[in-house]
Amino acid sequence: MSPSRSILLVGEGNFSFSASVSQLHSETETSITATCLQRQEEALRHEGAASNIQIIKDSGGEVVFGVDCRKLGECASLQGRAFDRVVFNFPHCGRKSGVKKNRELLKNFFLSCVQVLAEDGEVHVSLCNGQGGTPVDRPKREWHNSWQVAAMAAEANLILTDVHPFESEKYQGYKCTGYRSQDKGFHVERALLHVFTRSLPYTSAQILKVEEAVEGENVQYYVPAELSDYIFRGFLCSGSVHPVRLVQDFILQGLAEKCPVSMTTETIPFLLMAKQLEKCCGDVDSKHCYWIRLLQKDLNCDVHTSTDKAKAPLVRTDTRDSLSARCVTSEKVDTARSKGAESLRSACSLDVDPEGESGLYMLRPSLLPHIEELLTKKEELINDAGSNGENEGNSKLVEVEGHKKEESCGGSNGVTSLLFGISGLVFRNVPINLWALPSFHELLLRGVFPLECKPIRLLGQRLEKLLAPYGVSLIAQQGCLRLMAQPMGLVGRVYASNARDSIPHVSVTVSLNLDLLAVLLFSLPDWRLLWSHDPRFLQQFASRPSPGTPFHPFSLFPEQFSFDISFWTGPTWEERKFHAVVREGSHGTVEQVKLIDTFSHPDLSQTSYCYRLIYRSNTHALSHTRALEFHQHLQSFLTSRLQVTIR
Repeated sequence: MSPSRSILLVGEGNFSFSASVSQLHSETETSITATCLQRQEEALRHEGAASNIQIIKDSGGEVVFGVDCRKLGECASLQGRAFDRVVFNFPHCGRKSGVKKNRELLKNFFLSCVQVLAEDGEVHVSLCNGQGGTPVDRPKREWHNSWQVAAMAAEANLILTDVHPFESEKYQGYKCTGYRSQDKGFHVERALLHVFTRSLPYTSAQILKVEEAVEGENVQYYVPAELSDYIFRGFLCSGSVHPVRLVQDFILQGLAEKCPVSMTTETIPFLLMAKQLEKCCGDVDSKHCYWIRLLQKDLNCDVHTSTDKAKAPLVRTDTRDSLSARCVTSEKVDTARSKGAESLRSACSLDVDPEGESGLYMLRPSLLPHIEELLTKKEELINDAGSNGENEGNSKLVEVEGHKKEESCGGSNGVTSLLFGISGLVFRNVPINLWALPSFHELLLRGVFPLECKPIRLLGQRLEKLLAPYGVSLIAQQGCLRLMAQPMGLVGRVYASNARDSIPHVSVTVSLNLDLLAVLLFSLPDWRLLWSHDPRFLQQFASRPSPGTPFHPFSLFPEQFSFDISFWTGPTWEERKFHAVVREGSHGTVEQVKLIDTFSHPDLSQTSYCYRLIYRSNTHALSHTRALEFHQHLQSFLTSRLQVTIR
């Protein structure tokens, strides 16, 4: 918990708790404001109230009567003030009120208290054991019979950050009263204190205009809105403490103990030509690619001018995440209303025919074509140097995170046991599922080894030693090793690439999904946390914790909401477009999409689809009201974008 400079206590009965808090903070500069719903004459009827009020005032605190905790923003005494902590102990509507009324009390209190809460403030709510409806309650009540405290707080954009026992013994003189509007106290044994903080607000989708060099030409294109938050984040930058970077460093250092690793510093474009992919990634399904239509070629980027009134000025961004400096336009889009956004989307992946002339470019689904090209250039340089008599006896400095090693580069065929590496973002147009990542960081390593050393097995054993403690196992399959983990499945592969002519050597490639490995190594509940903008996420990695250090969620027990959506479509239906629209329209809060039912009309050449969408967020407050709002917005979004008829 953060130190508090100002504390507001609401719903006080005999003011014994406020008096105890005042005494605890008597030697600090903390200011106490204690309030109750009753008028002064009614409040003074509680046993000990008068003396407790005097203790508060003698400690420099303030007592305010007639304050409704559901209308704090309307209280004249609280106008213009912001409190570091708002405390509500054992809220209750009084008399024999049921769980529904008390839920409503909690919801209205949360909606009210955020009006007087500092930006980085905390809300403390103490409840009797079982009332909160969280897994911490022992025993835990059935959901419908609880007060659903986390869900009620989410209605006010608050997240449950911590739950711990209510330490009644800490507050000397505290006498709990008010149960059923009597002087009778609540059962504080095993009571729980729930701590809430503000969630970051949801942001609108963006369409990014990117300029970069591809095959020697400057090209411009739009990145689809559902991918806009995945690029230019710089997770792999030098000095980054992001868990994706920490996992990469861990793996590279572990491998470098047995085999030197050289990571390239060359910049590579996001955009890939289809012919580049065909040369080395014939197994990549074109349906899982984000196809891109170029806007124009050979366009010089002017950072001081805007192209038209609807577009922001072009700015240069250098993330140093295997990227070059690029011209970027950020188009903030209201996905329900912006007609301008619709014209931009015509150049994005949903409207590109991969079989036609426009299907020449895609966002890179793999780094394999790039490492092939970089190694070809590297080999040409080595051969050129060798023909000039400069190759023999030379040594190469290999650097991995500041540790330098020497490895001989001798040999007329240029074969070494050096692993050459590249890492960066890749993009996959995959259906929405719990462990389906539309974008992730790939680490790709390539080396050429003598056949007799069985390099696939050796590299596999080394990776297994590094990753087995975190649940990764190796499975041999058709001449390669698959790295598997539960519940996400495939997290990497080790396989033989094309052999070099007839020489007794083999080229071996290691491909690892750094995002899924980061989830495993730091015990993250959801891969989407990796993309959180909340500073509380990265703060946990500021000290560069070792793999195996568990992540402590800053949003506990987020609720899951399920809504169905049904609609009629024409004779053709591309489900990938549906998933893309859901990602964008739901602000990334949909974690699963399940096809429930289909029906083809025999006369109208139309088909009805029914999907179940499951909403949950580990990064933002997501209430039932907000999830329903997203779902209703998505219905109109689908109508305008995919021309479906909602049933």
